[in-house]
Amino acid sequence: MARAKVAIASLPLALIIVSGCALQPATTSPPPVVAADTAPHALPFKGRLASGDPRNLPPAVALSLSPASPVIFQYREELSHDEYHIPLYVSALDPVTYFGSPLGDYGVTAFASLTIIGPDGRVMGDYTRRAYVSESYSLYSEPTHRELEEAALTSVRAKIDQSLYNDSGRLAQLLAAAPSPSAGGGSE
Repeated sequence: MARAKVAIASLPLALIIVSGCALQPATTSPPPVVAADTAPHALPFKGRLASGDPRNLPPAVALSLSPASPVIFQYREELSHDEYHIPLYVSALDPVTYFGSPLGDYGVTAFASLTIIGPDGRVMGDYTRRAYVSESYSLYSEPTHRELEEAALTSVRAKIDQSLYNDSGRLAQLLAAAPSPSAGGGSE
């Protein structure tokens, strides 16, 4: 009889332990997958960087730089951070907290913009993209802001690259048809 009372009394604790072990923390959203045929490669034209950090460019732009080119690249990135936390009074009283249940999450949004200006001073392409990455944290593990920033920047640069690859034929045609600055501007 005493054993039955102990078994019944420990049943809620066993259920809590089993349910806590079944919880899986959320993971970081992976950056978009770029198709194998669009591995980083240069664009069909060259450009010079007028604004932006050459170490932080999308691969297609970085592979297409030439200091003597009449085409201008202007690139800019911005990051914003957000956090969500389960209130302490809730998480402290919730038994699954102690078994690794998420206590909240950290997120990073990356914005990037690329403007391509032709030799005649006209905007040939203007691309703005956004990427969001988040990861949950628990009592036992926590992502760093730097890891999330890198993931978001990699993702947004891949989106800019993909847009450039999709639009590279049109851009090459526009640039071929654009009058050169040495031709005096030309007429249309």
